[in-house]
Amino acid sequence: MAPPTTPTPEPRIPLSRDRVLRAAVAFADESGIGSLSMRKLGEALGVEAMSLYNHVANKDDLLDGMVDFVFSEIDLPSGGADWKTSMRHRGVSARQALARHPWAIGLMESRTSPGPATLRHHDAVIGSLRRGGFSIEMAAHAYSVLDSYIYGFALQEASLPFDTAEETADVAEMIFKQLPPDEYPYLTELTVEHVLQPGYDYGDEYEFGLDLILDGLERAPDTAQSVSASARRRTNR
Repeated sequence: MAPPTTPTPEPRIPLSRDRVLRAAVAFADESGIGSLSMRKLGEALGVEAMSLYNHVANKDDLLDGMVDFVFSEIDLPSGGADWKTSMRHRGVSARQALARHPWAIGLMESRTSPGPATLRHHDAVIGSLRRGGFSIEMAAHAYSVLDSYIYGFALQEASLPFDTAEETADVAEMIFKQLPPDEYPYLTELTVEHVLQPGYDYGDEYEFGLDLILDGLERAPDTAQSVSASARRRTNR
């Protein structure tokens, strides 16, 4: 009878900055950014917290890297596409990334040491607008209004007290039970005739608003020139 063999232990995967950041992102996705600490991250990786400092300088460096990781998931504007198509594709991709990582919404533009993916993203967006004929000033306006909408919608979507159609109906029923009958007819109408209809998904509102903004930006240069010309005429009177 052959002697029992001792199972060979699986080799430990060495730590790297990429592995640390991926683990931190996964931890924040699961437990929230407020629960993340170097000690808990070390436990998730099966190492002492001090080992992490060979790959990230401190907690701020960790957060910078996590934000850069999320930016790396957002599709960059294509150099061959027109600006409007590129901005729409980028806007849809950004919302998807933020839906996967809702903890990142408040951090995306807050870092003072942006990483390479963040800088590439910003440069590509500005480049798409500039190649599309936007002046520097109009490119700044466009970037601002698009990001305000993208982050604002993502924050609102993440804050909703429901995800599924069943949860939506439960929340609506709970709210209406607390209201006097016929006190808010338009709110009731919108809820019953739209929100509670089969197939309703609040996320579908996103692309309607995004297209509305892009259509407005398409007309914005002509509108700005018209306003400027009118101002000059008033000044010369």
